[in-house]
Amino acid sequence: MSNDLERAFPGLARGGYEITSPRDPSYNCIAWAAGETARWWWPTDQTYWPSSLPPHPTVEAFVKAFRCLGYERCGDASREAGWEKIAIYAKDGDTPTHAARQLPDGTWTSKLGRDVDIKHADPDAMRSNMYGDPIVIMRRQSKGELSPGAPEPSVPGPIS
Repeated sequence: MSNDLERAFPGLARGGYEITSPRDPSYNCIAWAAGETARWWWPTDQTYWPSSLPPHPTVEAFVKAFRCLGYERCGDASREAGWEKIAIYAKDGDTPTHAARQLPDGTWTSKLGRDVDIKHADPDAMRSNMYGDPIVIMRRQSKGELSPGAPEPSVPGPIS
């Protein structure tokens, strides 16, 4: 599997990576970036998508979905104490393909479709013909580190 991953994502070989879970088809990269492992996130009728958002697979729709979780756009992917970050990837400017989440130690994690989860150095490690480029970085305050009086981010409810 390592050779296949490195062929698909050449940046993994340069920055190093680790497979961190077995194959699990019950969730995808968007769910994984959102912190979920029980359902697949994508704007279609057969998968979960926040009901308040239009079911269109555009970068802006994905930005709005992560805003529902308390994320806001930010300038870069560097580690910031007290913040969790995600990266949204796209091809051809507005076709979302992938999302990755920053871990507390500053490394990143990605779910590869229906396959495994991996830990990688940074968002650029997943830059590829398959996923395109990380074009939006977003952040939210880490849980337990919210400013005094700040409301908890709203999280979409379970599938009905």
